Amino acid sequence: MNVLRAATRVRTSNPYERQVRFLHLHEYQSQDLMRGYGIRVPRGTAVTTKEEALAAAKSLGDGTDIVVKAQVLAGGRGLGTFENGFKSGVHLCYDSSTAADIASKMFGQNLVTKQTGAGGKLCSKVLITERMYMRREMYLGILYDRESQGPTIIASREGGTSIEDIAASNPDAIKNIPVNMADGISPEVADAVAEAMGFHGESKTQCAEQVKKLYQLFIEKDATLVEINPMIETPQGEVVCIDAKINFDDNADFRQPDVFAMRDTT
Repeated sequence: MNVLRAATRVRTSNPYERQVRFLHLHEYQSQDLMRGYGIRVPRGTAVTTKEEALAAAKSLGDGTDIVVKAQVLAGGRGLGTFENGFKSGVHLCYDSSTAADIASKMFGQNLVTKQTGAGGKLCSKVLITERMYMRREMYLGILYDRESQGPTIIASREGGTSIEDIAASNPDAIKNIPVNMADGISPEVADAVAEAMGFHGESKTQCAEQVKKLYQLFIEKDATLVEINPMIETPQGEVVCIDAKINFDDNADFRQPDVFAMRDTT
C-alpha cells in the first residue's frame, strides 16, 4: 500500500471533478523555506554555473566534505544518467575544485531516472551542500488524512528509504499521530512524535521543537505534504532535516504568491 498517496488523495463526491494539481518544490527551495522557520537543514547553496559552484563549495570551509546534487523534480537521482553519459545526479566530493567540475557536467543536461521517462528532466541548478554524518536516520511526514479530515503526522524510527518500503518490511515501525486542527500541535503531541522516532533526552527536545516548526510551516504555507526523509541524529546528538519534499495544492496559489513564484516550469 502506498501510505502517503492513499492518505493525501483528495476526497471528491463527483468522479468527474477536475483532478487537483500540486506544486512541487526543488530540494533547495524546500530547504530555503524551512530555514525561514528556524528548521535545522544542512548548509548549502543552489548554483547555475561552474564559477558559482566553486565559490559555494569554498564557502563551506576547508575540510568539509561536499555533496553535489542535481536539482530535478524526480526521484532516483543518485542512480540516474545524464544525456551526455555522465553517471549519477548525486556525488560526494572532498575538495571544492572537484565539486565545481562535477557540477559543470550537470548544468543544462537532462537527467534520466526511473521516474522521468526516456526524455529525462532538465538540470538547470545544482545544490552544493555539506555532507552530514549520522548516528541514525528517521522518517517524518505531515499530511491531510482524508478519513479524519485533518492533519496527521506519520513518524518512523526508520528512514532513508521510502515509507512504502518501511510499511512493507516493518509496519510496526510506523506511527500515525493525528493533530487536532483547533488545538494545533501541543507539546504532548510533539513529544509523542519524537518518541515514535526513537529520540530521548536532549535530542527528543530538539526533535519536538523541529516537529512544531514543521507543522507551523505546513499550516501557514497551505502545504498538502511535508515529508522529511531522512531526519537524522548526528554523532553529536543534533537533529537535522536532510532531505525534504513539500507539496502545495494549486488552489492555494492566491494565498501563497511567494511560494508559487518558485514554480519550475522547465
